[in-house]
Amino acid sequence: MNNLKNKKYPLVVIFGRANVGKSTLFNCLTEKKQALVSPIEGATRDSNIGQVSWRDKTFELIDTGGIMDLKFLSEQPRNRKKSDKLIEADIINIKVQQQAREYLQRADLILSLVDSKTGLLPQDKQIALFLKKLGKKNKILLVANKTDGFKERAKIAEFYQLSFGEPIPVSAATGAGTGDLLDIIVKKIPAARKTSRAKEHIDEEINPKSINVCIMGKPNVGKSSALNAILGYERVIVSPVPHTTREPQDTDIIYKEHSIKLIDTAGISKKGAKAKGLEKHGIAKSLSALGKADIALLVLDISQEITHQDAKLAAEIIDRRRSFIIIANKWDKIPEKDTKKYTNYIYGKLPFIQFASIQFVSALTGEKTNKILDLILKIAEQRQLQLSDSQLDKFLSRVVKIHRPAKGKGVKHPRIYEFKQTKSGPPEFELRIGVHEDLHFSYLRFIENRLREKFGFSGTPINIRVAKGRAVHGKHEQ
Repeated sequence: MNNLKNKKYPLVVIFGRANVGKSTLFNCLTEKKQALVSPIEGATRDSNIGQVSWRDKTFELIDTGGIMDLKFLSEQPRNRKKSDKLIEADIINIKVQQQAREYLQRADLILSLVDSKTGLLPQDKQIALFLKKLGKKNKILLVANKTDGFKERAKIAEFYQLSFGEPIPVSAATGAGTGDLLDIIVKKIPAARKTSRAKEHIDEEINPKSINVCIMGKPNVGKSSALNAILGYERVIVSPVPHTTREPQDTDIIYKEHSIKLIDTAGISKKGAKAKGLEKHGIAKSLSALGKADIALLVLDISQEITHQDAKLAAEIIDRRRSFIIIANKWDKIPEKDTKKYTNYIYGKLPFIQFASIQFVSALTGEKTNKILDLILKIAEQRQLQLSDSQLDKFLSRVVKIHRPAKGKGVKHPRIYEFKQTKSGPPEFELRIGVHEDLHFSYLRFIENRLREKFGFSGTPINIRVAKGRAVHGKHEQ
């Protein structure tokens, strides 16, 4: 399922030392604020992937992590204690650089980015030598970023020393020169890989909209590992260091003719509200990604106690009315694999999410991770379920016979005149009673439970609104 190897569009990779403006250029060319931009070196860890269309050509654009030390492109982590913070940082840097190397090896074109303000630095020369050793010299465009004025343009000449031809001046911050850069890119890249035009058209017809899936959880519960296990390759960097993932990472896949966008987010800790710097930005982006999702995967470490923070994250998902799947990760650490026992435990700790589906997995071993995509498709279908008026008329006639509508205030049992679905994705219903009547809130829960029994709505929140006044069409007697 490696969606890099199967890309039908050419691959263009932005590469360079730390803090030359790679993420800013990525955001400018993709016209999205996807990549986290920060003056702090090494802000980008996982590579961002976006799509750019220009002059009837489309290509995939990769924003790689900043190169701070070229030795990390090939070095393996040294053996030291896990408590050694320096080596933990080294492990992350090694993975960042190795991920960048994989993208470079697959690239159809590389944008070697340099900084016109700082001028040519020794590390720029080292990076140029590294790229030449990769055998990619003919696939490199030298791009001089931060060329905002005459002073910076005067410095461009020194970049000829890198032997990559004429530097292309741009300012990613203002967009100056990026149109010329795109013109050159589309001339250099190959045509889209051969696929049937009919198949492309069918895909667009079948998948007019992606299913957006946001992967949430506390730090170190295995969110990134779960994503990698679903995809079958290391799309995002995994390490024992909290907050390794700093920004949402989007991965688009096609599964059973459905387009799915998987979004891995930064871990949200109980100190999230007091977080600072990059951690705070990452958490804000995580919650923003949740707001745009259709389905949330809440990853729990099932080998540990469910905490108040897990409950708060579940509440965030429900407040935003996202469909819901619990991913009970680290199942390999459970000696006695009693799913019924642990299902009751999860629902007991989080009683307000009993409509959510639960999948027990081990991202480490891959156990049952292959079931997650099928569950996503099932939940997405249930989220869009639309019931007809006739279905709901029959349903209402049956439920009021089972349980007479319970009164709230007053002494009179309310009469339900109409019950209809007003929206799907997620489903919303309107229940109409008399002007002077009141319905007890427990009866709404009763109706919700009967709806789930009859029609499903698996993993999906249901909202039932009570309106007052006689129905325009027909009525239901109790």
